[in-house]
Amino acid sequence: MNAVFKALADPTRRRVLELLRVRPMSAGELSAEFPLSKPTMSAHFTVLREANLIDMHKAGKTVTYQLNLSVLEDVLLGFAGLFGMSATSAPTSHVRQVDSSPSNPPATALLRK
Repeated sequence: MNAVFKALADPTRRRVLELLRVRPMSAGELSAEFPLSKPTMSAHFTVLREANLIDMHKAGKTVTYQLNLSVLEDVLLGFAGLFGMSATSAPTSHVRQVDSSPSNPPATALLRK
């Protein structure tokens, strides 16, 4: 999990993941989105690949990257588990029931007044 957090710590790598959420992209297409050298971008791709956040496919001279959603999902679920949360239930220990009768309108109603 540390490799994932290291990969996500950098804003350039987070932006690469955002771009790959839309569709798979070649290394050239991704590099064109940043004011960085190709070797620098290659280093970012390597960190993301080592964290298994992206997959690489090579066809001839073209390298295409795509988001590895299963790993990202596993990491997010593992991270949530550190805080006692699961995919099927949210913690409710801090949630209290609020009476939203006409004499006690919900907070959203108060904001509209």
